[in-house]
Amino acid sequence: MDRLETYLVREGIWHRFIAKRETIHTKDASEATGIELHRISKNLVCQTGEGRYVLLIIPGDRKVDLRAAAEILKTGSLHLLPFNEAEGITGYPPGGTPSIGHKQEMGVILDRCLLESETFFCGGGRRDRLLELKARDVIRLTGAVVGNICSAI
Repeated sequence: MDRLETYLVREGIWHRFIAKRETIHTKDASEATGIELHRISKNLVCQTGEGRYVLLIIPGDRKVDLRAAAEILKTGSLHLLPFNEAEGITGYPPGGTPSIGHKQEMGVILDRCLLESETFFCGGGRRDRLLELKARDVIRLTGAVVGNICSAI
């Protein structure tokens, strides 16, 4: 078992891995698996003006609204980290970043749209798989705040 799977088993989290060809972007993951794009999350690592790291989890068919996320966090500024910096914080490569089990603890905001289904898919720790999780488990494990942080593309 790898680090992510060990974490899931240790925490007793229901999960399912889906094998796929290597992808980085959610649209490509959707095409590779046949899973609807709105059911696959983008896991976006950000940093506040105060230096805190935050993970924003939004549906793959949406665009993040950094202003709305900053308001929820009560911070003046929020910016996305480049892929290489995000990987250093999460411990996972872009395209493989899961919604839980990161190397470094961070705040989390989960977009309300992801609660429309009991489960959603995210990066599976590697670029060649997705991970299906229950939204309520992600909220419980991360202490995520649920809010409206995205808009249609």
